[in-house]
Amino acid sequence: MRNTVAATIDIQIIRDIFQACLDSEELLTENILTEQILEALKKLPETKIGADGTLQEWYEDYEEAEPGHRHISHLYGLHPSGQIRVSTPEMFTAAQKTLEKRLGDGGGQTGWSRAWVINFYARLLKGDECNYHITELIMDQVSPNLFDLHPPHTFQIDGNFGTTAGIAEMLLQSHVENTIRLLPALPSAWADGHVTGLKARGDYVVDIFWEDGELTKAAITARKGGNPTIIYKDRSVQVDLKADEEFTFR
Repeated sequence: MRNTVAATIDIQIIRDIFQACLDSEELLTENILTEQILEALKKLPETKIGADGTLQEWYEDYEEAEPGHRHISHLYGLHPSGQIRVSTPEMFTAAQKTLEKRLGDGGGQTGWSRAWVINFYARLLKGDECNYHITELIMDQVSPNLFDLHPPHTFQIDGNFGTTAGIAEMLLQSHVENTIRLLPALPSAWADGHVTGLKARGDYVVDIFWEDGELTKAAITARKGGNPTIIYKDRSVQVDLKADEEFTFR
């Protein structure tokens, strides 16, 4: 058994905590920790890409002892964090390779792990892959009442909560600051549909309607006001909304 320092998930979580502190201090009258945090950030190692093109789980590029392990913790930066995204293309590609490698070697064999995979693929904008894993989970990893089961047959709510969260991520994403992305990972099997009452960061309520796999209308209501950028495929528009004002995107 090896000991390690600076595991990828640890550093990614520390970055998120530091950023949350920096954001908080911007709202305060005194910036007590900002200078210290900025100095500490300079010392954190970057997320690395290994020789095989996947994200390194550890500080060193070890050969994996369990390539198909159900944990995929080094993709924390992809989800639930937003450190890895479309605008970081090398990391984005490496994250996809990491997921494919884990699954190719037998990963995702528990309900909660499968749920996390759904969220990963949603962030990778892969709707059909999301739908495949939703189907696999329902077929093989839940009881008749749809309670998620952890092997051998133990109820574990993580898979239920995680899968519903993943479905929401397939239809709406707002983890990149001040952006609302519509239908980012819509599967081809969900050709027609609508969803109402989804919440986006910044206190927006979003209703979305689509036909033949294409957005027909989205209604975005700003509870507190704001100026989000709304994105659908290659289209984007920035709007300035007052409190409780609704904007319709077509």
